[in-house]
Amino acid sequence: MSSNQEIHAKFTKQLLYPRYWLTWFGIGVLYLFVLLPYPVIYQMGKGLGLLASKLIIKRQETARQNLKLCFPHLSASVREQMLRDNFISTGMAIFETGMAWFWSDQRLKKHTKIEGDNYIKQVQQTGQGILLIGIHFLTLELGARILGMSHPGVGVYRPNDNPVIDYIQLKGRLKSNKYMLDRYNTKGMIRALKKGELVWYAPDHDYGPKNSVFAPFFAVEKAATTIGTTILVKLGQPAIIPFTPKREKNGDYCVFVTPPLEHYPLDNEIAAATFMNKAIELEILKAPEQYMWLHRRFKTRPEGEAALYTDSVQND
Repeated sequence: MSSNQEIHAKFTKQLLYPRYWLTWFGIGVLYLFVLLPYPVIYQMGKGLGLLASKLIIKRQETARQNLKLCFPHLSASVREQMLRDNFISTGMAIFETGMAWFWSDQRLKKHTKIEGDNYIKQVQQTGQGILLIGIHFLTLELGARILGMSHPGVGVYRPNDNPVIDYIQLKGRLKSNKYMLDRYNTKGMIRALKKGELVWYAPDHDYGPKNSVFAPFFAVEKAATTIGTTILVKLGQPAIIPFTPKREKNGDYCVFVTPPLEHYPLDNEIAAATFMNKAIELEILKAPEQYMWLHRRFKTRPEGEAALYTDSVQND
């Protein structure tokens, strides 16, 4: 699949080969599960998350270390409770992904709302493109679907190695996107922004040393941060709007849209990365237990500096 073109879901007969039957079975099970009432879905997600916390020990240690690095001012007991809640959200993410892919607009609207929708509308009325900062919350897949029902845009994604999952993922995401772009297709993103499109972009993970600089992120002074945001803002000249999809205690979902960020420092890559990380921090603090802490956010270190994870976790 080329990274230089718009990507749409395309069914081929190869997807029916026997090697993919187990994948189709798993997708079918997920589809049936998300037909159940939401309280049942939540209990299944909670149970799955707590079970996962006992089984994927390396990922648990990664999340625990991330919380310790980012929130050293919190007590160990508070961080452990946050870790437990985070694994519940991890289990829920499986079913929320199914909800995003398979629920109808009608059912979703019964459980969702958007706050700050007017910020997107105001920018779109001017014809300016929008770089929508989609931070890696465990609810991100569902949040993108919710927001996309009102504001379909251009999705940015990494193709899945399993072609069946990739097809289902694309088909689900295209319910709320006009088309998808490979995450390396920077030119395609810039073209879309110049046309006034809304482009989804997630700059909060550690993508390695290439095209990154080190900037503060919470209590970690040097976190590898992509300069991709600067490239897109400089060449596409969009408004920058972060959003946060949050699962509320009553089982509903609220997408919080932030006012456009102003005074982005285009002339300094480190200042720009620091600016963006600070904006991301503010979004994470809206629901820190629902953020993807299982990712090794600080795996890339400046030359000569010690790793921040143990060897067993660092090599995971």
